[in-house]
Amino acid sequence: MNPYSSLPARSFWRTAVAEPDPLDIDGLWSPKFAVGQDDVVLTAGSCFARHIGRALVERGMNWREAEPAPPGLSEAERQARHYGVFSFRTGHVYTAAMLRQWLNWAYGETEAPEGVWHEDGRFFDAFRPSIEPNGHASADEVLSAREATLAAIRAAVAEASCLVFTLGLTEAWRDRIHGTVHPVCPGTIRGTFDPERHVFHNYTFAQVHHDLSAAIGLARAANPGLRVLLTVSPVPLTATATGGHALTATTYSKSVLRAVAGQLAEECAYVDYFPAYEIVTGFPFKAAFFEPNLRTVTPGGVAFVMGRFFDALARRPSEPRPGRAARPRAGEDLWCDDAVLDYYSPR
Repeated sequence: MNPYSSLPARSFWRTAVAEPDPLDIDGLWSPKFAVGQDDVVLTAGSCFARHIGRALVERGMNWREAEPAPPGLSEAERQARHYGVFSFRTGHVYTAAMLRQWLNWAYGETEAPEGVWHEDGRFFDAFRPSIEPNGHASADEVLSAREATLAAIRAAVAEASCLVFTLGLTEAWRDRIHGTVHPVCPGTIRGTFDPERHVFHNYTFAQVHHDLSAAIGLARAANPGLRVLLTVSPVPLTATATGGHALTATTYSKSVLRAVAGQLAEECAYVDYFPAYEIVTGFPFKAAFFEPNLRTVTPGGVAFVMGRFFDALARRPSEPRPGRAARPRAGEDLWCDDAVLDYYSPR
């Protein structure tokens, strides 16, 4: 007898990954805590996170849109102005540092700099330049709109049961003067890039862990019952400012984020990790869930991910009884000491 003798089928690569049809792979997530129909759920994060709120609404869950659109807007106008995308109109929150920054401002831990850009007679928020495509009439309107978002964050966190946060990037652009983090490089969507002021930073594991821990701590100080469900976006980097290859830069970024999410889930009973990243990018799926650009996740891929999410919340996957399988006799596994463990997998 050894520790592998009584493990379930999902613990072995052959029975859990190699043999099933990819669409039948199950048991990837056993939720640490329940999320019920009446639980107030908040969503924030990177691009992929926008799918989660929509899926929650479609399943009749209590997704909270803390800043609803004013009446009279068309659906196109609502989308262009980022209503109904995330629970708050923060825009995309790609990094743990940005989540911490928004919560710091919401709870008065730090004061937000003015951060207003003036272009073509209109005024834009430097920390969410995409939120109002046509800008505001004045700097005061920018700051008033930002304060409304900060108030919405405070109100929603206070009553929420669960925050779903999707980590997206480790790369960011920081302001050397204020120490703040921008959602995108100034001079791309809006603003003007200043090489003396705007500094590239690629966050390490320790830094992401520190920022995300602090952000969760702020939210739970306001609501001690809040639970946090972390995911990692499977969407690769559009471009890297490291000077390296986009593929290796993406691997670094996603590896750090996945490791931090797993670490916090191990450390905190109120933090869990849902493997959306693995479901889309895993070996058995062979990039089938990506559009031809190998970045955009297909509607079928999104549906598959969310199906696994809700199936796991509704039940715990059944496991076949442990058994024995033949020892590997050919191929690369013949030379791998690790391959002997397949002997203990269920038949």
